[in-house]
Amino acid sequence: MRLLKDLLHKNRIRLVAGIVSLGFIFGGCEDYLNRAPQANITDTDVFGSFVSFQGFVEEMYDCIVDIHKVLGGNQYYNFSASDELLSNVPIPWDDGNYWNQGTFLYGASPNFTYSGNLTRMRVWPFAWYAIRKANLGLSKLDLLTNADPEARRVIEGQCLFFRAYFHFELMRWYGGLPYIDEVLSSSEELKLPRLSYRETALKVARDFEAAAALLPLKWDDSAVGQATLGNNSQRITKIHALSLMGKNLLYAASPMMNESSTGINTYDVELCKRAADTFAEVIRICNESGTYRLQSWQTWTDNFWVWSPGNRERPGGTEVIMNPTVIIPNFVRFTTNRTANPVQFGAGNNRVEVPTHNYIKNYGMANGLPIDDPESGYDPNDPWTGREPRFYIDIVYDGVRLVDNANVAAARENEFAQLSNAGRHRNGTPASSNVAGSVTGYFYRKWTPKGNNPWDNRWGNFQSYHPIMRLADVYLMYAEAVLHGYGSPTAKSPGVELTALDAVNAIRNRAQLPNLAPKFTASKDAFMKELIRERAVELAFEGHRFFDLRRWNVAGNAEYIQKTAIDFDRGPNGKPINLRERVVVTRVFEKKHNWLPFQLGDTRLYEGFPQNPGW
Repeated sequence: MRLLKDLLHKNRIRLVAGIVSLGFIFGGCEDYLNRAPQANITDTDVFGSFVSFQGFVEEMYDCIVDIHKVLGGNQYYNFSASDELLSNVPIPWDDGNYWNQGTFLYGASPNFTYSGNLTRMRVWPFAWYAIRKANLGLSKLDLLTNADPEARRVIEGQCLFFRAYFHFELMRWYGGLPYIDEVLSSSEELKLPRLSYRETALKVARDFEAAAALLPLKWDDSAVGQATLGNNSQRITKIHALSLMGKNLLYAASPMMNESSTGINTYDVELCKRAADTFAEVIRICNESGTYRLQSWQTWTDNFWVWSPGNRERPGGTEVIMNPTVIIPNFVRFTTNRTANPVQFGAGNNRVEVPTHNYIKNYGMANGLPIDDPESGYDPNDPWTGREPRFYIDIVYDGVRLVDNANVAAARENEFAQLSNAGRHRNGTPASSNVAGSVTGYFYRKWTPKGNNPWDNRWGNFQSYHPIMRLADVYLMYAEAVLHGYGSPTAKSPGVELTALDAVNAIRNRAQLPNLAPKFTASKDAFMKELIRERAVELAFEGHRFFDLRRWNVAGNAEYIQKTAIDFDRGPNGKPINLRERVVVTRVFEKKHNWLPFQLGDTRLYEGFPQNPGW
């Protein structure tokens, strides 16, 4: 809120004159180029035509701060829940120090000087900045006289979407907030009360619903999208608005948010029904129009990365609804991806972000059963054999081939992952070897397939994104909302012929797994346990886990507190022996950690803006 007050005083000119240059990307604005720098730019210049107004709107896309790219590298990946680990030394958030958010959430003001990286972007300032822009745009719609009704609808829909989106982005970290739905005067004293989470979420839902009614289903099929035909994949559509509306409602219905609003640690049934019906509408529209559809298993990795000669093709395929904004075209891979490569060959850095063993245990067996099921066939002495297909795509474990072109000594030394206790790629490897070490016995490969190393050198034709929303997430959120709204795994929303169980099985079947066994559908609790595990696997390392565990009110449960490694030696046959799980870090999580604290200066602005409980 302090930032909002600063913006009202300092950024008035920047919000109009400084932003209008973004409209040039749409063409037709050459007359601006002929003006002297000191020439006045009127409101009519900015908001009078679709091209210039859309240029004003464009900067709100740049305000989408993906939580992976804002951190500027794995050293700052502080918000992981049970899934990731940096080193033997706990990172501040694992120690319960949520004041440390200043490194990536807070900031004095939006900084659009990217300089080849996005580490200056911060969630808090960019969200309030975009909310201010959205309200300013909505207040200037009457000036849009040189445009047809469709163009006006698209402008209004985007402004409504971004006002809702950025409030939701802030809420999921901090809880209920004032809902800013007008242009505040810099001369007014701020006295906006914090709303409950539920109250704020209902206002967010209202704006998302209104945006969905205004936005096109496909920009390429609309008249306003013809000027940028073939380059509209990042633009906000009806499906974006409905998907985020459903997510917002499901979050508000979830136990932690409902408890903060009503004192009751259960799901809000009515909000779950609304969320389920909204997701059902997304699924129905996608089924009928083909706008989005689940990626086939054979091309599942297209969701995350592609080999792209000439760097013309982008990841996302048929399934990704919302990807990070490409801020710097010449640095796409570095500004849209969360890690560099699974084993940072040549980086001289032996502290890397890696999956925890306790998280790896979410990956079940090829027969579809969890590893703790007595019928699964899991062998704790041969833990990486017979696992489900996504495990082999997502995870580097001991013995996995890392290098194809092993013609030189250095390549041969790193050809296969050596992750036993004495292995070359295990934590403790001397920094002088220029080989990163894993503290847990695993690396990632979900975003970085074999070939991205100095010897295969396939980086040049590689594009990798970190998706913000994909259709698989919609299916799984639909299943959760139906389960707790309509009461059982076999229930469904009236909007589609799809039960909660059908939705989960659709994601499992795509991953070459059989339907859930009947023993997991006999009760809500049994089904929810498998749904939690399915989200952990299907959406692994995509940035959902921290929010999921909190909203379910289970982030402090014993099974999620400890982050573990797998220690083992290599036997004569190359198989692991002497396997043992070791606790590396025990996270600190108390009730107060459900929400982040506001910076103290913001809570002292006025009495109606209190600090979060416990801080």
